[in-house]
Amino acid sequence: METVEIARAESERGEVVLRERHEENAPTVTELRVNGVFVMDTLETSSERALATAALELVDAPGSVLIGGLGLGFTLAEVLADRRVESCTVVELEQCLVDWMRDGTISHGPALLADERLDVVVADVATALAEAGDATYDLVLLDVDNGPDHLVHEGNAGLYLPPFLEAAKHATRQVIAIWSAAETTPLQGAMEQVFGNCEPTSYDVQLGQRPETYWLYVSRIHPE
Repeated sequence: METVEIARAESERGEVVLRERHEENAPTVTELRVNGVFVMDTLETSSERALATAALELVDAPGSVLIGGLGLGFTLAEVLADRRVESCTVVELEQCLVDWMRDGTISHGPALLADERLDVVVADVATALAEAGDATYDLVLLDVDNGPDHLVHEGNAGLYLPPFLEAAKHATRQVIAIWSAAETTPLQGAMEQVFGNCEPTSYDVQLGQRPETYWLYVSRIHPE
């Protein structure tokens, strides 16, 4: 198998790298790494898609959706496939990822970002939600890391604590869902503290030859 680096960028948070893996008689796989750590690839996308499909099923009318984290766009693709979604805001911290999606470095990017319902914002999702108006989004999906125990950047630790969750609560009309690669009691406790409820659900995912169990933590917004 041959691995080739196709794009690299540096930010104040470190390096972001795109690589392609080529294997005879197999599709080319695009892989995203941040600071040397594997984040995701185009071979196994079920966890990214499950975040969207599972959360969308919980909302009767997901007219307005916010996604924290663009990644390689598979959560976004699943959200946009739901015709009930009238508008979708993606908040991505790294400008380079947005650029690579727009210019075709990530091959499926241009078509995905061409959807007229989509607004892409390059910012910290904590800032974006803090600045959003009350009850702006029917559904908020967070896939910035693989949960509080698997951070892409140490600065993301605050996204799983009550102060950030309070800002998310004010910006959300119906449901907030947070994806985690492992069961996390502290996150469940923080969401219960802020929202008054939290439902963790496990999902079995096959990563190549390796079975994994991922988690979705969901809280519903109840009228005061």
